[in-house]
Amino acid sequence: MAGETEDTGKAGRRLSLVIAGTGVLWVLANLIGSEYGWSNRVRALFDLLALAGFGGALWIAIGLWRARKD
Repeated sequence: MAGETEDTGKAGRRLSLVIAGTGVLWVLANLIGSEYGWSNRVRALFDLLALAGFGGALWIAIGLWRARKD
């Protein structure tokens, strides 16, 4: 029982790091892109990468939720 709690704790920490890291990198990419005048196509690429990062976080959250449910 203690091992399961420890595993879900690690997964929760990983989830929070993925969400925070994706958000910070997305904001930085937008700031740098506006500063250096990147095209909208390049900036949209970073938006899609951020969307993929948040999608991965959702995947981790669903797995964590299912693990706690069992």
